[in-house]
Amino acid sequence: MRVQSESISDFWTVGRKPVQELLLARPEQVDLVYIQDNVRSRSLGRFVDMCKRLKVRYRLVSSQDLSRLYGGNHQGVLARVFQPGFFDLDAVMEQSRAAVLPLLLALDQIQDPGNVGVLARSVLALGGGGLILPKNRTAALGPVAAKTSAGALNRLPVAHVVNLSRALEQCAAQGFVVFGATMDSQAENILRITPPFPAVLVLGNEEKGIRPGVLKHCSHRVYIPMPGGMQSLNVAQAGAICLGMFAKARHDSLELFSDSATQNRYAGQ
Repeated sequence: MRVQSESISDFWTVGRKPVQELLLARPEQVDLVYIQDNVRSRSLGRFVDMCKRLKVRYRLVSSQDLSRLYGGNHQGVLARVFQPGFFDLDAVMEQSRAAVLPLLLALDQIQDPGNVGVLARSVLALGGGGLILPKNRTAALGPVAAKTSAGALNRLPVAHVVNLSRALEQCAAQGFVVFGATMDSQAENILRITPPFPAVLVLGNEEKGIRPGVLKHCSHRVYIPMPGGMQSLNVAQAGAICLGMFAKARHDSLELFSDSATQNRYAGQ
């Protein structure tokens, strides 16, 4: 949850679970932890103990002081982190190849930071390789994205790119197969595909979908069938379904490979 405050220029991690995960995973990223001075809260007291054990600076402050730093629901704890750097696209691709699910999620002008956070959480949960985000016209990785990601944005490699179309070209040149989630007539039913890996999945803007110029760089197009009569899904919901189908395909292919290897071994005896 590497986040930039909406009110000041520092970067923040917000909330008890996100701060705890950050402290346990990357304490070296933390500059200072602000903890609400509430002697009756055991959970907040544990943050003091954790900071002492990890040798991370902390400061006890009033609830009013915390609210001045961050106006949302801070749950009594904020962590100021050193300004995060984003990964080079080549580095993100390299890490994705080694991921449990060698899949990158590219977001084309998604505006709701809550959607970005939920999608990041889904990618991390399924073992995905990381995110590709355009630098412009995309929701900032601010407090809302940070909180809804539940720590995922601290742990996923994220590439910020100037031009998403060129980034997809670069991925394709490195052997990544690019899929676009769309409802057009050329799209395949995602329940029926067997995607190759490594891959990139592109999700589009909440209202307009994937821009035509970006869609041109998707060699495959997929859609989610909705026999129940729904006309559309929220992009975070649709993304989670698509990611789940890619994860299942990856799991099935590895199982098939394992079964084949076992059969060959016995056949040779």
